[in-house]
Amino acid sequence: MATPNLCDRCLPMVDELLTLSFPATATTDVTGYAGPDHRVRYLRTSQDFPDHDGQTWDRAHADLEACLDDLTLTLSARWDDPLSVDLWAWLTAGLNGELDDDIPEPLEYLTQHATSMLAWPLPDGTRWLGLALGQADRELPLVLYAAVGTGPVLQTP
Repeated sequence: MATPNLCDRCLPMVDELLTLSFPATATTDVTGYAGPDHRVRYLRTSQDFPDHDGQTWDRAHADLEACLDDLTLTLSARWDDPLSVDLWAWLTAGLNGELDDDIPEPLEYLTQHATSMLAWPLPDGTRWLGLALGQADRELPLVLYAAVGTGPVLQTP
């Protein structure tokens, strides 16, 4: 009997995320972060890295990156190739005062954890889905994120 791929659990989580409504106010729980017009779900999380063990980090990163690649292939078969979003550019534009407004959510949340995101405009024309791999700080876990936001995919600040 084949061992189920941990990434196989991620696609149903993404599909469920697409069915959820947005809360009226910001909320955080063990599954992710949400607020008006957005949701972020933690699809997979590695262990912490308190000893900054590079080999352990490399293995965890490779595992999550493989999952990201698998999800990208599956979602690209549904909705075509993703758009690449430079989250680092959003973060630096926000820090440098180059934006008229605050960084929109969920991009603002993701800029604190990842440097890039792959995103697909959804067929309903009102939302988008993004995937990002990141880490809030070097001793904290790596996380594979799925995010849903409203409006067009915001590629550049």
